[in-house]
Amino acid sequence: MKQYETFELRFQGEALTENYANIPLDATFTCDGKTTAVKGFYDGDGQYVARFFPEQAGEYHWAVSGCIAAEGNESCEEAAEDAHGLVKAVDTHFEFEDGKLYIPFGTTVYALAHQDDDLTEQTLATLKTAPFNKLRMCVFPKDYDYNHNEPPCYAFEKKANGSWDVSRPCIAFWQRFETILDRITAMGIQVDLILFHPYDRWGFDTLSQRENLVYLDYLLRRLAAKPGIWWSLANEYDLSRGKSLADWEEIEEFVAAHDPYGHLLSCHNCICFWDASRPNITHASLQVKGLSAVPRWLERYGKPVMIDECCYEGDLPHFWGSISAREMVNRFWRSCAGGGYCTHGETFLDDREVLWWAKGGVLKGKSPRRIAFLREIMESLPGPLQPAEGGMIQLMQMSDSEVQEVLKPLPEAERSIASEIVKSARRMDACDREILLSGEHEYASHCDEEAYLWFNDLQCLGIQTLQLPKDKQYRVECIDTWEMTRLLVADKASGTTTIRLPVKEGLAVLATRIQSETHHSCKIFYPPGIFCPGDKRSWSAIQRL
Repeated sequence: MKQYETFELRFQGEALTENYANIPLDATFTCDGKTTAVKGFYDGDGQYVARFFPEQAGEYHWAVSGCIAAEGNESCEEAAEDAHGLVKAVDTHFEFEDGKLYIPFGTTVYALAHQDDDLTEQTLATLKTAPFNKLRMCVFPKDYDYNHNEPPCYAFEKKANGSWDVSRPCIAFWQRFETILDRITAMGIQVDLILFHPYDRWGFDTLSQRENLVYLDYLLRRLAAKPGIWWSLANEYDLSRGKSLADWEEIEEFVAAHDPYGHLLSCHNCICFWDASRPNITHASLQVKGLSAVPRWLERYGKPVMIDECCYEGDLPHFWGSISAREMVNRFWRSCAGGGYCTHGETFLDDREVLWWAKGGVLKGKSPRRIAFLREIMESLPGPLQPAEGGMIQLMQMSDSEVQEVLKPLPEAERSIASEIVKSARRMDACDREILLSGEHEYASHCDEEAYLWFNDLQCLGIQTLQLPKDKQYRVECIDTWEMTRLLVADKASGTTTIRLPVKEGLAVLATRIQSETHHSCKIFYPPGIFCPGDKRSWSAIQRL
């Protein structure tokens, strides 16, 4: 037994052919006075299994009861260097159990596990070198445009009348499915496992609620002890034909109550957001295109915000599957610079109907390389990003005296204009104001006073003025998010700092604190084609500074 790794007890018993989804098999694991109770499952051929996820090292006593009776002791070793435990939501960001920061960069392959072995292997090989550390995929197969194949096997056996018998899980399906999950998580990729979805021609979306809970019980018995898995109640829960809102709330409660370890739990929408403020929900999982509201959702929920569907890079005759690579990259930057996280998808037409977003295969788009570049930057920061304070939305929520205090550092003329802007915005209809402000949004965030990030998006600034702490010094870089370059534009900067930028869209500015507090004068570096007045040196000479 090792900390943060699945431990399994396996016993030989009577071979079962009927009603083996929810067998009476219970186990307890006790260490230092703390006991965790789990339920075991039947794995075919007379195999009875109880799994446990040890979250602390030490000496354990275990006991199994029910259709198998046994007990014993096990020493749990300290975690391996690359084992960090489950990912948890901490405030508005994610961390592993050992405190290591986790920054999700997701992709989507809904029906990965429902393809033939050759295509599955190709997809796994692609993931191994892709920049993604999170993957959205489904338990059930998908029926939709470009998704017309039959899967190799299904989650349940069938009754004589052809309907699904949830009391008899298909062991071959679950063993194959687990193998795929294990291979993905072994790459360091978190699996955001989608438990239900509405794109169905087989009858999985219209199971009775009793059948839904039998299925979930078996799934949780098998998979809850595995790290690297999140529970997504549904993809587009609000399009389900077979479940009421009360059904979904019961499903949410059931999953939370039957998971002994508290995996991440969310529910993804098509139109109406699932209420991420509900206690069981660990983070918001949103389908949305307008990303200027990420700071508002962070404030509303007090939890991480995942933009799990923001359209896909591709060339489909659908608005959701035909954005450019550049726009996909921009949406990642907008999400991250707003304090949130984003998920990729790819939908290029293919004669064989092998599109990454559903079936996998190989990545064809130009965004993954740029997403990798962003991930490298994000993971180099000293902590999670939080949205910048003091924007128009925050001003709307302040009293008049608070607004004046915030505006106080501005010159009198600017302060007067800003005050009138606030007054005017307050008179607007709330819906009109939200639409207006979404177009006035500045994508800016910070890690306390250690780093500041601005994503200028479609703005083509030649000069940008940064407000940095006066008592600290910063290294300021201009980042070209498409060309994937980082250029030093100011060194040892502090306080009000004006920098020159290339006049182009898709630029970001990153100011990272210099730890040495020794005072030096600020040096400004000028991007290509922009020089100090009177500076006769070539750009290459300036670049070498």
